[in-house]
Amino acid sequence: MLTFLGFAMIATFLVLIMMKKMSPIAALVLIPALFCVFAGKGAHLGDYVIDGVGKLAPTAAMLMFAIVYFGVMIDVGLFDPIVRGILRFCKADPVRVVVGTAVLAAIVSLDGDGSTTFMITVSAMYPLYKRLGLSLVVMTGVAATANGVMNTLPWGGPTARAATALKLDASDIFVPMIPALAVGLLFVFGLAYVLGLKERRRIGTLVMPGDAEQVAAEAEAPAEERLPVATATAAGSADAGTVVGSAGSAAPAEPSAPSARTGSGDDSGSGSGSGDDSAAHEGGFQGLDPRRPTLRPRLYWFNAGLTVALLAAMIAELLPIPVLFLLAAALALTVNFPHMPDQKARIAAHADNVLNVAGMVFAAAVFTGVLSGTGMVKHMADWLVGAIPEGMGPHMALVTGLLSLPLTYFMSNDGFYFGVLPVLAEAGAAHGVSPLEIARASLVGQALHMSSPLVPAVYVLVGMAKVEFGDHTRFTVKWAALTSLVVLGAGMLFGII
Repeated sequence: MLTFLGFAMIATFLVLIMMKKMSPIAALVLIPALFCVFAGKGAHLGDYVIDGVGKLAPTAAMLMFAIVYFGVMIDVGLFDPIVRGILRFCKADPVRVVVGTAVLAAIVSLDGDGSTTFMITVSAMYPLYKRLGLSLVVMTGVAATANGVMNTLPWGGPTARAATALKLDASDIFVPMIPALAVGLLFVFGLAYVLGLKERRRIGTLVMPGDAEQVAAEAEAPAEERLPVATATAAGSADAGTVVGSAGSAAPAEPSAPSARTGSGDDSGSGSGSGDDSAAHEGGFQGLDPRRPTLRPRLYWFNAGLTVALLAAMIAELLPIPVLFLLAAALALTVNFPHMPDQKARIAAHADNVLNVAGMVFAAAVFTGVLSGTGMVKHMADWLVGAIPEGMGPHMALVTGLLSLPLTYFMSNDGFYFGVLPVLAEAGAAHGVSPLEIARASLVGQALHMSSPLVPAVYVLVGMAKVEFGDHTRFTVKWAALTSLVVLGAGMLFGII
């Protein structure tokens, strides 16, 4: 009964979210509360919720102060050079922009924290996507999938959990997996390239000032080989410049448009990702406004040093991450905005993001609390393990890899690695399958796990990108699952799994 209720609760939640019949916060609270009553344990709902909130409270605190910290860093201009550098590399070409998103997310993921990765990636790329009118779900999907592959780093969490649960050395699990994970990361870059081509066909290509050679080359090329191009002004400008037609003639573009663009595709495409087309046409590069009063150029190196020190302290685990972000946010506010009214203004400016993300985390605590407290998670895991045919025993590594996709999506990493993985390893050992192979196979589902509704970091991603969680899920799940299968296939091909 509890097994059925568990699967039914998860399915109901996902369907309502993707069909946009309920908001994520409402669904995360009301659906588990209803199923808790169905399970005959409504009297214990309060205990389950308090237990769930207690476990996720440090995460909520970390996200709250992390948003304030990185919000202040954006305000004072720490990431402006990054955005300008990406803009110069991308040359306003959708293909380069999307691939650049994947590369940036992968590089920043080296710190091992998904929330930090998404904050920095969205801070750098969001203004560019908005300015060019690119689909925001492409940004969130690519960033989440790239981070999911990199989340397998020994200090990222899953590898350490697998090593602890099976009493193995983390390096013995991770190092042999590097070739398979590299294939998975290359697949993500290839996926980003394909999605970028799709966006290029939909909206065309913009040419930034200084690319006169490209404009001339396009004008001289045969009509059938020519890319639709437009000229745009420098970052931060509201003027979209001129549209270059097929004959090379110029026509003034609409000054208020976020970008002057032409394309052969359908503007509906995959949309802006938020369900509101007007959102894609707001302003320009707000994060690069060179005249915003919050800029602190004289403190740039202080802010850069503080950020590097913060990331280093996180990796070295000098203090709990929530404490590090709390201290860093307080120090950043005090040094950059020494006057109280200015500090209050900065906190108020980011209050919306803080409330949305923290509220989502505490709502998720209801969901996880009911799943764990009622025993649904345990019954679901036992049912899945028991459903494995006896003849699959010698192939338990493959089975573990396949099960890691749905199980790490529908439950927390702690639940999977400490509750399910030991059972799978024991079943594999009975058939001569090494625990190391089981541990390595358990990592392949992380690309999909990072878009799970039970991962707090994903709410940072969709919240900062102003994307509906249902839109992100509908777009990302298929690509993330495919990436996980590619990692699994590569692991088997190389003899790692």
